[in-house]
Amino acid sequence: MEYTRLGTSGLKVSRIALGCMSFGTPSEWAPWTLDDAGAEPIFRQAVELGVTFWDTANVYGMGTSEEIVGRGLKKYTSREDVVLATKLFAPMHDGPGGSGLSRKAVMEQVDASLRRLDTDYVDLYQIHRFDPETPVEETMEALHDVVKAGKARYIGASSMWAWQFAKMQHVAEANGWTGFVSMQDQYNLIHREEEREMFGLLADQGVGSVPWSPLAGGLVARPWGEQSTSRAKSNPATDQHGRPLFLDSDRQTVDAVQRIAEERGVSMAQVAMAWVLKNPVVSSPIVGATKPHHLADAVTALDIELTDDEIKSLEEHYTPREPTYF
Repeated sequence: MEYTRLGTSGLKVSRIALGCMSFGTPSEWAPWTLDDAGAEPIFRQAVELGVTFWDTANVYGMGTSEEIVGRGLKKYTSREDVVLATKLFAPMHDGPGGSGLSRKAVMEQVDASLRRLDTDYVDLYQIHRFDPETPVEETMEALHDVVKAGKARYIGASSMWAWQFAKMQHVAEANGWTGFVSMQDQYNLIHREEEREMFGLLADQGVGSVPWSPLAGGLVARPWGEQSTSRAKSNPATDQHGRPLFLDSDRQTVDAVQRIAEERGVSMAQVAMAWVLKNPVVSSPIVGATKPHHLADAVTALDIELTDDEIKSLEEHYTPREPTYF
């Protein structure tokens, strides 16, 4: 395993992060989630491979992911050996503090997460989305107070427009409050929109990228047309606006991944992950592991150095698209 600083902060994280959305009580919306018994081999493997950065969220499994992570943390490793991250924003209940980024929500949800995780603090507390209904000043001061109270060591953000992130950072700096050290954004071979504005902003401000869905939900990890996982089969084909999540041109990109993998004698997942890891802004891609080879492939990708010709073939068929998560 390799380790790096999260942006220019002092926080050292493993170059691969364990995504814990895969853990929780199975439900209709997420039948692919793993309970404690199913998560056990993943936790054990993460510890063995040196994956010390674990990321979850309050909404994953409606709190059950945090509960499983908390139990796993105590059973398979020690608190001081793991960089523990969680998030807030999505609805947890109908009350005024159940969602969003108001001061009430921030204070209520951080305490609820700490109870479920059974810990006194998280290392990284992230806002899951931008909240247009709450003044930026209110959110940033509340997050600063969470840090000063010792409930979080650092704060991060996720999935928003670059101007929104810049505004929040500016407000924090202007008031002497804690700023974000990370941005958890969607980034993979078929979704590269963060390269336009966000990545330049992150590089300028010394913020680390923690990409989610680095394998595009598995689309770039298997030959075109194969959806062998229950999670892939349950994913919608369009976003909330009816726009297609995948384009016909994506097949050429996936075919390029397959060709390079076959030539190198490695898996497609390793090639696709190696491409994400080569970006200097990327600190630690998040791997939502449900099978042993998921983490193993991601860690092995650290040793793959793609050639200029391989990178060109992986990138040349990319078609711009609108982000699907705002």
